[in-house]
Amino acid sequence: MSEYSENIANLVECVIRPLVEYEDELQITSREEGRTIIVEVSVNEEDAGKVIGRQGRVIKSVRTLARAAASRNDMHVEVEILD
Repeated sequence: MSEYSENIANLVECVIRPLVEYEDELQITSREEGRTIIVEVSVNEEDAGKVIGRQGRVIKSVRTLARAAASRNDMHVEVEILD
């Protein structure tokens, strides 16, 4: 994992960690596939609703932040919530 994808994963973690109640179950991993960084977020089942937000507004905002940060280096980011 490159330092850049690790930085994007840390950004996502900084935004999501305050939202979750079960911080010990929060897992964020990232990997690169070409010019795309895939960030996978795994949270407790009870915290999933908080991370997604009403009508997906919270996760959409997290994705927007991550994509804006990645666009500085001409990269694309996908943030996924795992079941």
